[in-house]
Amino acid sequence: MNSILMLGSGVVTLALIFYSIAVITEQKRRIITPVILIFISLGLFSDILSTLLMIIGSNYKFISFHGVLGYSALAGMLIDTVMIWKLRLKKQSAVSSKLHLYTRIVYIWWVLAYISGSVIGMMHLY
Repeated sequence: MNSILMLGSGVVTLALIFYSIAVITEQKRRIITPVILIFISLGLFSDILSTLLMIIGSNYKFISFHGVLGYSALAGMLIDTVMIWKLRLKKQSAVSSKLHLYTRIVYIWWVLAYISGSVIGMMHLY
């Protein structure tokens, strides 16, 4: 595995940690806090950076099963982050049941994309 892909793998793991902290906190509290805003934003930034690194470091074509899964998961988390920020900027902290459910679904989708990438990466090592 080349160094750019290794860096991308590390950064996407940071995204997993940041997203997990944000989503688990939101799911428990059902309110938007500064901690959630910080970690969801760090997760999104790490996710975008890792995606760019993996595109640059990869020899594979742009469209693949994992690519479609990953891009759609990134888009879902982008939408979730924007909706959470919009809610907070409106001075609302309570999360609606629809946003609460959307956050859970898109996070699970994102974790599935993370796992599929990990499996693909391990298959190329052995």
